[in-house]
Amino acid sequence: MSSVKKIHYIKHAQIDSEKWNQCIDGALNCRIYAYDWHLDRTAIEWDALIYGDYEYVMPLPFRSKLGIKYLYQPLFSQQLGIFPPPSKAIFETFITAIKNRFKYVDVQLNAVNIPGENDGDIFFERKNYLLSLTKDFKSIISGYSNNTKRNIAKAQKQDLSIIEGIRFEDYLEFKSKNLPAGVDQSAVAKLKSLIAFGEYKGFGKIYGVYTPGNELCAAVYFCRWKDRVIYFNAASNEEGKNTGAMYYLVNRFIEDNAGKNLLLDFEGSMIPGVERFYAGFGARPETYFQLKYNRLPLLLRWLKR
Repeated sequence: MSSVKKIHYIKHAQIDSEKWNQCIDGALNCRIYAYDWHLDRTAIEWDALIYGDYEYVMPLPFRSKLGIKYLYQPLFSQQLGIFPPPSKAIFETFITAIKNRFKYVDVQLNAVNIPGENDGDIFFERKNYLLSLTKDFKSIISGYSNNTKRNIAKAQKQDLSIIEGIRFEDYLEFKSKNLPAGVDQSAVAKLKSLIAFGEYKGFGKIYGVYTPGNELCAAVYFCRWKDRVIYFNAASNEEGKNTGAMYYLVNRFIEDNAGKNLLLDFEGSMIPGVERFYAGFGARPETYFQLKYNRLPLLLRWLKR
């Protein structure tokens, strides 16, 4: 007789918020993105798969088009998936439940949600970059690339200054001015809500780099959750890029936090130049998986092209 319990599909309104957050908080693979207050700010609409009495949970951010509900990965939420780490049998039960309900899925799991060998056609590797800060600063910088060291040295000659805890209004104004054309302003609104909440609760802080003329040229919102500090959002203008301001800022953050039991989570990227920036500080790649498939009827597959 199977020991795997039944998984229930639970609508958002019926989710027990306290039990949900307790499950996420106690999970070894805890991620800030999976708390209900984060999902409510990023996904807007989400339901869940729940195993037993909130023993395992999986958020299901969804959208609907032409009456078809599909799963997607919300902005500002790198890794979701199943919490806590599931056994192989429980993992497969969750994935089967998704396959049985959704014809189109494009979501990212967390790093301990490992697919089986027979599921290669729907799981795709992605990279995160992590840097342990437990060693002393001298040991950490010995792992920097030569390019990173050169950019830090260049920035140190520019008479730049770093301010810890700049106003989020200043950051969002700066971010908005330096966004690529066509970026959805609803994304900025979601970011504003997340940063405001993080600063209010005391786990988020924005670092800014200023020119000798007192102009902001680069900034990062760092989000600390438990022993993980997330390089959550960043922005630079042309002067910041030309002076190496972001290298200067990240190096200062590492220096200030070296020797602490912290993990700097760069959130990764599949863009080679961004990957090089993260790896240049000695960050190591961590694999996590994207679950993606399109099983819509042929006449509807254009829906998600």
